[in-house]
Amino acid sequence: MTNLVLANARVLDPASGRDEVCDLVIRDGLIQPAGAPSADLRQIDASGLIAAPGFWDVHVHFRDPGNAFAETRRTGAEAAAAGGFTHVVTMPNTFPAGDSPAWLREQLDDILPVKILPSACVTRGRHGKEVADLETLARCGASAFTDDGAMVSDDAVMRAAMRRARALKKAVMDHAVVLELAKNGVIRDCPVARRYGLPVFPPEAETEAVARDIRLCRETGCATHIQHISCAGSVTALRAARAEGLPVTGEASPHHLALAAEDIPLDDGNYRMNPPLGTRDDVRAIRDGVLDGTLTLFATDHAPHASETKSKGFLKAPFGVIGLETAVGVTWKVMVDEERMPLLDWVARWTLGPAALLGYPAPTLAPGTRADLVLIDPRTPWRVDPEKFKSLSRNTPFAGWVLPARPVLTVCEGRTTHKDFHP
Repeated sequence: MTNLVLANARVLDPASGRDEVCDLVIRDGLIQPAGAPSADLRQIDASGLIAAPGFWDVHVHFRDPGNAFAETRRTGAEAAAAGGFTHVVTMPNTFPAGDSPAWLREQLDDILPVKILPSACVTRGRHGKEVADLETLARCGASAFTDDGAMVSDDAVMRAAMRRARALKKAVMDHAVVLELAKNGVIRDCPVARRYGLPVFPPEAETEAVARDIRLCRETGCATHIQHISCAGSVTALRAARAEGLPVTGEASPHHLALAAEDIPLDDGNYRMNPPLGTRDDVRAIRDGVLDGTLTLFATDHAPHASETKSKGFLKAPFGVIGLETAVGVTWKVMVDEERMPLLDWVARWTLGPAALLGYPAPTLAPGTRADLVLIDPRTPWRVDPEKFKSLSRNTPFAGWVLPARPVLTVCEGRTTHKDFHP
């Protein structure tokens, strides 16, 4: 258990609205009240550093089972801890798919440096044809339901799943892409697409899926979450749905906040993700959606791939980029530095939003709680070097970027799981 004092840290706790410079005392893995005895504890000078509840990521792929060359639960968890995360939701698009109690037990069995809250499949085998045994999966530990990587396109199947999920008080998370409209598209219209003759992924493939999900949310009352939003039209639709009072949420991924299709430099598979990068107008809309609370949370969609598969060029590379170890720096750069987002709101998108989606208590640094926290250094810029990642994979579009903030300490369930500073 962690025993230390973070002296003179700036404590940011959105659950209580707390923003103050003080000593944060941790004894036996528990947050202590102000003024608690601490003379016998190790003192760390945290002047200029930020202490916040540990970050949550509701959208990660650890490729385990089925593709351990790209990532395992162990390496994914180590990457998450290095990124300042204490809780992650793993996706069930593995081999075999996560539609069974045995799969959930495998996700939950390991003692890892991050708490895994596995999601499970909406449909059996992720085939989109028959609703999975959601009731049993919920009893066995599923935190939410998703066929991520594939949209449940049959309205009747999705409607039935959402009604059952609502009864279980679980969210359904959807990869909102109409395959018939996306076809073989891999990129939004941009100079690189035209230069290399790459098939275009039209924005309607996402916006029509989002409209369908909102309609079914209205019909069923199920908590509905739209994954990795990339289009301005999706943000507009979600804003209207939330104004209507519907229980619908959406996530903004760091790459969709920081990069536009016009920024893609060459025929580089490290810029291929699903949905693809939007236009600069889309990026503007997504940032605005985060700022005004339409998008209540950040999520990385950490999607590892072996180097040999991502080096085949845009057309042949698989979809997806990694993001756990750059998430703090990228979202700080674009939302705090560039957009002047209040720090409490920025922390809330990594803590309150994800926990609320899953129905968990608000993460907090309140006295008496078990220590789940991240200590962030916003003073020391650092250069992204994928060779130093904890992740097994290197497929990032942010290689070489200089980022303004990084996690230097992560404590999960009272245990120190990452330390990268020398006080």
